Amino acid sequence: MTILTSRLSLGQGPHKVVVKDTIDIAGFPTCAGSAALADAPPAVAHAEIVERTLKAGYHIVGKANLHELAFGMTGINAWAGTPENPRYPTLIPGGSSSGSAAAVAAGLADIGIGTDTGGSIRVPAACCGVYGFKPTFGRLSRQGVMPAESSLDCVGPMARDLHVLMAFMSAIDPSFQSPVKGSVPVLGCISVNAESAIWASIEGQLSRSGLARGDVTLPLMAEAFEAAMVVINRETFRACEALLATGKVGADVDQRLKAAAATTDAELKEAERIRRAFTAEVDAVLERHDVLVLPTLPHFPMTVQDAFSGHQDLKISSLARPFNLSGHPALSIPLESQQALPVSVQLIGRRGDDAGVCRAASQLMGRVSSAGEEQKKGANHAATH
Repeated sequence: MTILTSRLSLGQGPHKVVVKDTIDIAGFPTCAGSAALADAPPAVAHAEIVERTLKAGYHIVGKANLHELAFGMTGINAWAGTPENPRYPTLIPGGSSSGSAAAVAAGLADIGIGTDTGGSIRVPAACCGVYGFKPTFGRLSRQGVMPAESSLDCVGPMARDLHVLMAFMSAIDPSFQSPVKGSVPVLGCISVNAESAIWASIEGQLSRSGLARGDVTLPLMAEAFEAAMVVINRETFRACEALLATGKVGADVDQRLKAAAATTDAELKEAERIRRAFTAEVDAVLERHDVLVLPTLPHFPMTVQDAFSGHQDLKISSLARPFNLSGHPALSIPLESQQALPVSVQLIGRRGDDAGVCRAASQLMGRVSSAGEEQKKGANHAATH
């Protein structure tokens, strides 16, 4: 099965967890979905996120496949195998944490642990129709995670159920406080380009919630996306440069790494300037709103067939990647849709207020669900009279 690279059984408890294969589990090699690391020795120690997961009483059942070297958005992998998208089998599972998202969507695990450097938790979560959470940068330790150094990457969970995800965060991070009750959140809807069908689904859900909202703009969004691309290119090339010499890196990742080698110091300096400006821009908007709202994906995912034909789609991360640059917590929420295609909405919160983002999501989806039940009751009542 290509969803998991290996099956194992560590820890006990009712909740099953799979761990992305860029994260060390003692006794198992960390291959990152790459033939170039096929002969990697077993890790000698658990990554800190694994230690915390086991200490919290969760049961780790496998290591999850991924887009090779966590450097791609489609989730395809010609060497290790491409995880099938359980809910939308003709579509890509999304990358790079494809196996973690697919395992959760397929019911193989309650929690999928992934990493998110440019949307790599939220994009596959959206493609597979599950929740995906990127914490505030630095909140969860990256000790024992590939690459060893990153100014963008975050470890985080995926789940089919929001409350299961929140319970996991509380269990592994005592500072994550998620009280059931809280003030009603004020939403700031970010004006971004996305397919009309996606916006229509999101607008319908927001209207049903009845939550107060206002329209906001982030003029530096597009520049933040490009700046984040510059940073990931420089940092990933430095981490993986030696693997290119093996000749075993897959064609799509090999091409991206070689292109990343051309990243200049001047480009990186400008990217860091944009990082500071965009972070301040987001912080300022969040002074007036509790969370920001926008689609997770700007368009529907491509087919697996198109991906294997050589098509790439880095722009699928255009609404997720900017918040890796700024470091704000971000949660992707799957929505019901009239389309036979996945639709997700993304909530962005203040840096450090990870629980607040999840609490706002719980209130939003609770109100949407209640409105739906009332609508059904009204329709049933009308039908019987």
